[in-house]
Amino acid sequence: MASMTMTRKPLFATFLLRSPMAALLTVGLLVAAAILVPLSNQLLPPGSAFHVPTHVVSLLGKYLCYALLALSVDLIWGYCGILSLGHGAFFALGGYAMGMHLMRQIGPRGVYRDPILPDFMVFLNWKELPWYWHGFDSFPFALLMTVLVPGLLAFVFGWFAFRSRVTGVYLSIITQAMTFALLLAFFRNDMGFGGNNGMTDFKELLGFNLQASSTRVALFSISALVLAAAYLLCRWIIASRLGRVLIAVRDAESRVRFLGYKVEFYKLFVFTLSGMLAGLAGALYVPQVGIINPSEFSPANSIEVVIWVAVGGRGSLHGAILGALLVNFAKSYFTSALPDAWLYMLGALFIAVTLFLPRGIIGAMPNFPGMAKGWRSLRTPPGVEERAP
Repeated sequence: MASMTMTRKPLFATFLLRSPMAALLTVGLLVAAAILVPLSNQLLPPGSAFHVPTHVVSLLGKYLCYALLALSVDLIWGYCGILSLGHGAFFALGGYAMGMHLMRQIGPRGVYRDPILPDFMVFLNWKELPWYWHGFDSFPFALLMTVLVPGLLAFVFGWFAFRSRVTGVYLSIITQAMTFALLLAFFRNDMGFGGNNGMTDFKELLGFNLQASSTRVALFSISALVLAAAYLLCRWIIASRLGRVLIAVRDAESRVRFLGYKVEFYKLFVFTLSGMLAGLAGALYVPQVGIINPSEFSPANSIEVVIWVAVGGRGSLHGAILGALLVNFAKSYFTSALPDAWLYMLGALFIAVTLFLPRGIIGAMPNFPGMAKGWRSLRTPPGVEERAP
């Protein structure tokens, strides 16, 4: 009898991309990090090989914020086909909202001892607090603004862009123009956000000293847990009927429209949610790095986020997290060892991934020499030939 031929995705690829076990592994690692890293910092002596110094905790916390930003980009790019080159704008807006709260908490402890106005406003001869600064002395209000303001911008932008059926490279260029316009606006001193110097010299958050190691490890743990929760939320969306429609829009938008779906509403929802996640990442970022300024709006930052997702593997969620962690670790190392060469290395990395690993590290793992063959030999029944997808 002629041998049968069947096409089946390798088991290892399915595990990496869609398996619930992959999700449990990702969340488990994040929760374990949220517990073990603080314990290592607080309980082990500095001379121990397993002690994590406070400055490393802050650096890892920054990486987790970047991973959350990358996750927000992967949600729209990997599953809806929306390539945003302006997500740094949402990240920066969330950071500025948190920075405004932290500046209000300084009060009379600032350089100029003004109980109401931040130092930069006193220096620039502002006489009263602008109306849009009111309410930021309240942490719940500021936390709400960290997701509401980026979400509102994403909603308004998406409403006009998606209803006008702007797609592809044109949409990417418009998102880049948006973040560049905000960069220029926030550089102005009369905007009331500190101009090119931005906001810094933060003292405390909810009464806790931001320079204390206990506060640093708490912020790290919160960042890890928020990233885990955001990852689960994204996976839940992708696994739902909504997620299947989003994937259909990515693969064949015209067909989905022909079937009667309001494609612009689906795009608008996921783009707004993505903007809110990016704003939340910015809010977690600012207390850990101690500064927020207009450079966060730089279009180059948004492009770099896309590189993180491409390196890790778009369309897998945990690939975006992996890519953000790996690339930023490499950036921290090489900007110290070879500072002049980092940008060239980053560009070369993106070109190499595009040419040789179009699905990123996660997507390419099943195709590494011997790996896919080994898994297929274990799963293919006798007499059945399996072709790679």
